[in-house]
Amino acid sequence: MTAVTQIPAEVIRQVEGLRHEINAHNTRYYVYDAPIVSDAEYDRLMAQLLALEAQYPSLVSPLSPTQRVGGAPVAAFDTVRHVVPMLSLDNGFDADDVRAFDRRVTEGLRDSGLLGAADKVAYLAEYKFDGLAVSLRYERGQLVQAATRGDGQQGEDVTHNIRTLRSVPLELKAGAPEVLEVRGEVFINIRDFERLNQAQQGRGEKIFVNPRNAAAGSLRQLDPRIAAKRPLRFFAYGWGDLTTSPLPEQSGMLDWLESLGLPVNPDRRVVKGAEGLLSFYEQVGERRTQLPFDIDGVVYKVNSLRGQDVLGFVARAPRFALAHKFPAQEETTTLLGIDIQVGRTGAITPVARLKPVFVGGVTVTNATLHNEDEIRRKDVRIGDTVIVRRAGDVIPEVVGPIIERRPDSTVLFQMPTQCPVCGSAIHRAEDEAISRCTGGLFCAAQRKQSLLHAAGRKALDIEGLGEKLVDQLVDSGRVKSIADLFSLRVEDLLLYDRMGRKSAENLVAALEKARTPTLGRLLFALGIRHVGETTARDLARHLGSVDAVMHATEEQLLAVPDVGPVVAHAIQEFFAEAHNRDVIAALEQAGVRPQLDAEPVRQLLSGKTLVLTGTLPTLTRDVATQMIMAAGGKVSGSVSKKTAWVVAGEEAGSKLAKAVELGVPVLDEEGLKALLASG
Repeated sequence: MTAVTQIPAEVIRQVEGLRHEINAHNTRYYVYDAPIVSDAEYDRLMAQLLALEAQYPSLVSPLSPTQRVGGAPVAAFDTVRHVVPMLSLDNGFDADDVRAFDRRVTEGLRDSGLLGAADKVAYLAEYKFDGLAVSLRYERGQLVQAATRGDGQQGEDVTHNIRTLRSVPLELKAGAPEVLEVRGEVFINIRDFERLNQAQQGRGEKIFVNPRNAAAGSLRQLDPRIAAKRPLRFFAYGWGDLTTSPLPEQSGMLDWLESLGLPVNPDRRVVKGAEGLLSFYEQVGERRTQLPFDIDGVVYKVNSLRGQDVLGFVARAPRFALAHKFPAQEETTTLLGIDIQVGRTGAITPVARLKPVFVGGVTVTNATLHNEDEIRRKDVRIGDTVIVRRAGDVIPEVVGPIIERRPDSTVLFQMPTQCPVCGSAIHRAEDEAISRCTGGLFCAAQRKQSLLHAAGRKALDIEGLGEKLVDQLVDSGRVKSIADLFSLRVEDLLLYDRMGRKSAENLVAALEKARTPTLGRLLFALGIRHVGETTARDLARHLGSVDAVMHATEEQLLAVPDVGPVVAHAIQEFFAEAHNRDVIAALEQAGVRPQLDAEPVRQLLSGKTLVLTGTLPTLTRDVATQMIMAAGGKVSGSVSKKTAWVVAGEEAGSKLAKAVELGVPVLDEEGLKALLASG
């Protein structure tokens, strides 16, 4: 007779406590993107639970967070018939479509007596996620099945993969009905998608085109261990089969789903009438590019469930709902040619010349191809049908070709050996992906870009010196370097197109003001390779004059904070060029007198590095950076043990978690202001 091992009550309580704590951390991280523990601390909790389950195997439960790693692969996808069909939504593309939708709904509800003659319809407005629609079936509060939308009537059983998603509860909280079929979207956050592609590329595996394709591909894996490694997330937005409907409104039902432990996106709102719908659409559109995930529109649903029943369905779509789509961020078009663009440092960028296509709200005719290696990796050829992506103000890029539509006449790109602007040789260093024109400021393209850089807000801040005027000044031969700008007079400027007297006077006044920049701004304006705003300021403070920087030895340069061998070499290489020294002399002759950076509180943050993460309530990233730099500090993009403080705002992510892990002090905006005020 085999003795049964008695499990101590304390162990059972510990296991239940660990499961509850880990599930709570999963929700904070995968649903709200607001972790409160570091990865290392989370791993320690998981390790404790695994150890206890290994010691007491009878405690292992399919509902335990340790069981999300994925089991054995399935042989094939089973077909699941949806008890309640997963229908599509009608689409609207402009304000007229939305007003027509509201008019139809209003008339239908007034005819049925559910809406008064002067009342406006109440709608629930929410995001339209750009992911993969799925249905999760819970019975007696436990997840028993998950399926894709498929054709709306039947989909594929992906339960084995859905169980690996840490944002999907395996068991609902108290109050769940006998049967609850949850409808929602599986997606991948943008930053997680970028990391996934980096990892894929490092392993020499397939690069995903966009987060939606990555999510769909991950859910259609037969091996759940693959899905478990993918950063999939889930938001619920509705329901299908349901034994009881406890609330009368769509908004209340989503609150109820959330109370059961299901993730529901918080950015949803009840609005009235067409104007309320359009206002929500515009507000979401303004912050769309700041969201951590992709959306391709917003969805409007009549908030009253009785109203939904009265309006009913037409064909394969409900009459009570509308998807208001944003202008497409990805489109297909033809790659007509590949042109060469020459940057400020001579960097050669291949630019796709496209058949005009409307994408992301604008007509796109050109898109970046980054560099020669990217063209080879993506196998992009002239004549291809390509996918073009544009998000917000981001420069449009060619995602890749549609190989199935490739004609036989396509042409492979060959990097030219001579600069198309000045004819100088194009050279590519062995350790770089970028090819460069060797012409320096002899190259008109580099002159133009150098002037625009020097006039920038973080450099000399010459307001009114725009791209079109710079083109004219360089093409006419009037301006060959930064120093020539300071000899411009109002009468000179009046000779150029679209320059009135007032504009000319304002530009001359801006140039006069720019004669006394801080030394750091002037060094940054020179456009020395690898010398950014922070490094330029450090050089100014450490060495004290342009002449000292120009004649500094490698040892002296390496003594400047954050200046390594590569930056030191770039500085010495820049000042070794005779034409660059001539520009410095001409600036001095033109009356440009750099001032030492004002540093009344330099000691406060001198030598201290801060990291900014998330969105601060009132300060932009640039303003916060300037405040820190003015106090002698530096701003870095990554957290390390040397970081003095991390300043965290809303939607702070991995940097905040890293700070917690390393024990780096964390400030909010008010904490930053208090720190700076203390000086």
